[in-house]
Amino acid sequence: MASGRPSLAAGLDLRQEQKAQPRLYQAMDLLHMPLLDLQSHLREALVDNPFLDLVEPGDEPDDPVDDLPESLADDAGEDSGEEAEEVDWEDLLLDDFDAGGRREEYGEPEYYAPTPAAAQTLWDHLHEQLNLLRLGERQLRIGEEIIGNVDRDGFLSCPLDRIVEALEEVSRAEVEEMLARIQSFEPSGVAARDLRETLLLQLRDRGREGSLACRIVVGHFDDLAHRRWPELAEAYGVEPREVQAAADEIAKLDPKPGLRYADASESYVIPDLTVEKVEGRYRVSHADTSLPRLKLSPVYRDVAADRSRFEAAGKAFISERLNSARWLIQAIEQRRQTMLKVMAFIVERQHDFFEKGVEHLRPLTLRDVAKHIEMHESTVSRVTNGKYVQTPRGLYPLKFFFSGGYSTLEGEDLSSEGVRARIRNLVAEEDPTAPLSDHEITARLQEGGVRIARRTVAKYRDRLGILSARLRRRV
Repeated sequence: MASGRPSLAAGLDLRQEQKAQPRLYQAMDLLHMPLLDLQSHLREALVDNPFLDLVEPGDEPDDPVDDLPESLADDAGEDSGEEAEEVDWEDLLLDDFDAGGRREEYGEPEYYAPTPAAAQTLWDHLHEQLNLLRLGERQLRIGEEIIGNVDRDGFLSCPLDRIVEALEEVSRAEVEEMLARIQSFEPSGVAARDLRETLLLQLRDRGREGSLACRIVVGHFDDLAHRRWPELAEAYGVEPREVQAAADEIAKLDPKPGLRYADASESYVIPDLTVEKVEGRYRVSHADTSLPRLKLSPVYRDVAADRSRFEAAGKAFISERLNSARWLIQAIEQRRQTMLKVMAFIVERQHDFFEKGVEHLRPLTLRDVAKHIEMHESTVSRVTNGKYVQTPRGLYPLKFFFSGGYSTLEGEDLSSEGVRARIRNLVAEEDPTAPLSDHEITARLQEGGVRIARRTVAKYRDRLGILSARLRRRV
């Protein structure tokens, strides 16, 4: 009878496992990094590993991939120069590369990341205007409470009663008076309690009180939102064209006045690749001129060549740093070449896009590119993720060129982005008094050879931010 008590026993278990090496993970990270992140990574590597050095403009080889082994061999035999006489490099190698003192004494590069100036927020802007008024302590406290309850869109985010309760011993009349003063601040329409009020404040600031636009916002806001031009014309005893003109005036107002002061740092996109048309052919090149180009430091390479002068721990340490530097140089070059291969195939596949525009963008998948360059789909995904290319037709993310598509009656392939471009063009060229319905757009596309369903057209129209035919109609 089994006792049921747990027991300890030792045994052997033979099995196979496949584990990725740490450098494989590093290589995948390098592929995934956008240009700005890669710049930062290489600058850190230059500081951490003294075997790495910057390539001077005159020393850069014409073809880094083919010349890489030779350049590594040449670096080992170069004269270390005067710099080797000034610094005891052997002591530095054995002392974990800690030179001490100021970094510039030893020729190591200093990098300073640009620090953007803090942008003025909406609340800063409102407080500045509040402090310019001659207010007593009581009024100032009310004004600060109101400004503190203005959201990033510029609207007052809580009822006035709650502000009265929060301040205590303050009347609603005082709060309303201060709110009216803040609503006169810049940006126009700020501290409104809803969309209608912000539109009215902006019309007032433009001297349009009593205008047809102002009366429509006050009395028939729902009809305005649903573009009921005949009903509005009848209600105010005017022609439908006058109603349309008033609606156009209202459309020029800012529905979220606070967003212009939104605390969002400016975003700059730096292309990783460039496509240029040279003598009738499209040429792909790297746009990484700001990226540090690396080589093995000749000074440290000479010191490391004679490893008999170092103890076992020193040899292992030097070998690890040297191999790490050599691997990083090769990995960066492999990244560059992989990106060029991917973009070259994209240019070949999307030649009609570069010649004729978005309407001629063809379907393309990661599998198509991976098969052509003989790499895994995940590698192509990392290469294209977060990367941008500067083309004669503008700046595009590499992901822009990948999408599913449709077959035309002539047997040609057309991407979904190309279909959306055709929908956009059909709407732009339509008669505004008789806009095209989704059914009519579908018919036009089918006449052009695109096999597409009406519900798909409606979905693409919504994604493009195009209103339905009824709401696009003008009088």
